Amino acid sequence: MTRSRAMLALALTACLWSVGGVFIKSVEWNPLAIAGARSAIAAATLFVLLGRPRVSFSWPLLGAAVSTAACMLLFVTATRLTTAANAVVLQYLAPLHVAILAPKFLGEPTKPRDWAALAVAMAGMALFFWDDVSPDGKLGILLALGSSLAFAGIPLCLRRLGGRGGQTEAVLLGNALLALVCLPFYFQGSPPDMKGVGALMILGVFQTGLAYYIYTRAVQHVRALEAMLIPVIEPILNPVWVFLFIGERPSLHAAIGGLIVLGAAAVQGVLAARGK
Repeated sequence: MTRSRAMLALALTACLWSVGGVFIKSVEWNPLAIAGARSAIAAATLFVLLGRPRVSFSWPLLGAAVSTAACMLLFVTATRLTTAANAVVLQYLAPLHVAILAPKFLGEPTKPRDWAALAVAMAGMALFFWDDVSPDGKLGILLALGSSLAFAGIPLCLRRLGGRGGQTEAVLLGNALLALVCLPFYFQGSPPDMKGVGALMILGVFQTGLAYYIYTRAVQHVRALEAMLIPVIEPILNPVWVFLFIGERPSLHAAIGGLIVLGAAAVQGVLAARGK
């Protein structure tokens, strides 16, 4: 896979991740049960896509698996204990963590243009969620910060695997782990109806399984920070689907913030694809 195709693959990953908000709203069930069931379906999807997974255990593989499970679990829990906007904005501090850690952890330098793109993207994100961010839910805020660290750990550990392979297997293992952790919550409340089951299938197969399959292929051909900065468009795209399918219109400054984030990601992607 060329760097240009890897950038397009990361953008496609962000698009697949972004439909989560629309379909999760269609499932009437415990949020942790939704997260676990989605990951169980995703793990099965990744198993099928891989054909015959070969897991060679190493600390980067286990790190990526634990980071994947922790990221999704902490994010779902954070959204229950603070506002969804808080959880999203704080989770997407992950590129900042990667920018700080990648030079030492991977030997991948953070360039001046990376810091500029990161600053612009974070400013756009803050503007996008300006109306909804609040200081409410301190525990949820702490969990969201933990989610951002776990999110950063995914590309860092996947990149550390390097030529040894096992990137997709690591994410498969992480989803299977989360499915097991959430097992007790499957029996709380009534199970989802057929509409909810259909939404869970879409979430598991496409929004998580296929998305991570594409992501783990792309991350092998880009720097860890690029693997974080391009998908930062995901929370911006989420309200687009909500607008198209539900009719909720974003505010003017949210639209401006979204355009800023999309612009920063696009410029970063083009420069990275050209090897600059």
